[in-house]
Amino acid sequence: MEKFTGIDKAGLNSILNRISDIRIAVIGDICLDVYWISDMKKSELSRETPHFPLPVVEEKMSPGGGGNVAVNISALKPKGIKVFGVTGRDWRGDNLIRKLLECGVDTSGIVVSDLVVTNAFCKPIRKGISDVVYEDPRLDFANYEILPREVERMLSEFLDNSISETDILCVSDQVAFGCITPFIREKILSFAKKGSKVIVDSRDRISLYQGVILKPNEVEGMRAANIDASKEEMTLENYVLAAQTLAVSNKSDVCMTLGAKGCVYTNGKTTTYVPSYEVAKPIDICGAGDTFLSAFSCAIAAGAKPFEAASFANMAADVTIRKIGMTGSASPDEIRERHEQILQQRD
Repeated sequence: MEKFTGIDKAGLNSILNRISDIRIAVIGDICLDVYWISDMKKSELSRETPHFPLPVVEEKMSPGGGGNVAVNISALKPKGIKVFGVTGRDWRGDNLIRKLLECGVDTSGIVVSDLVVTNAFCKPIRKGISDVVYEDPRLDFANYEILPREVERMLSEFLDNSISETDILCVSDQVAFGCITPFIREKILSFAKKGSKVIVDSRDRISLYQGVILKPNEVEGMRAANIDASKEEMTLENYVLAAQTLAVSNKSDVCMTLGAKGCVYTNGKTTTYVPSYEVAKPIDICGAGDTFLSAFSCAIAAGAKPFEAASFANMAADVTIRKIGMTGSASPDEIRERHEQILQQRD
């Protein structure tokens, strides 16, 4: 196994400059993340029920899932970024599309339908007199039946009409009853067989994708390779074995992220370990996988070698985990700043 310690300044600038010429698309489970911050100092006992209500003093919304991938791509300033997905005709869908548009994402590939609900994850958060902040159980809006055929057909047509204009297609397959149905998955794989660049991130179905680039995290990769993922087995050697096993079984290149350890890239024959570097705390890893997928895909589309793209994506993820309490994105300037920090650490 080889080790790639990172790209130089010229290589970084070359990737960032070439990203401005690419057109990239995301298909997958777009969601809305909602945060309701309640100030319990303002709460008064209800006259009708024996409860203290949550007085919401601030509401924050941001795209999640495939939507967050698209926002992260947009932050890298490609020539075009388009998202394909499904929303309901509801307040969550309205806000999700509005937020995507505000971030410069083309939403014309989204099917809006009364037959589904918009995936949303709503977090009530309480604060009071002390510094303690308490998060109540999350409120989830989700679909619990397979995607209706009519909606599936419309999404398929949107894809067919746009794939020729796309340099690379990112797949964000995250929820049980999402828009990546078996039919849509086969269509995506058919694009790859015809020469389209396709990169897949799938929480539970990564083993069903063949002939593409797979981007599992360490738990997903070990599970897909049928390797015990107990804490004792979480070693670099087993991570490499899992990535290689998955690459061979799925006839795919695999870029497996390893959290703070970085990532490994393999085609089943040759393997490169791309370490990450220490990030000053505090950190918040929420959304780091989306950032990695976005930056890695952009770099691959821009012509970077896989291990260079992985190093670039590590730096982008380093930027976002320093943004506490939000699923942030990484701009070109922020990645350049992180690169300078890494060069200093290596020296």
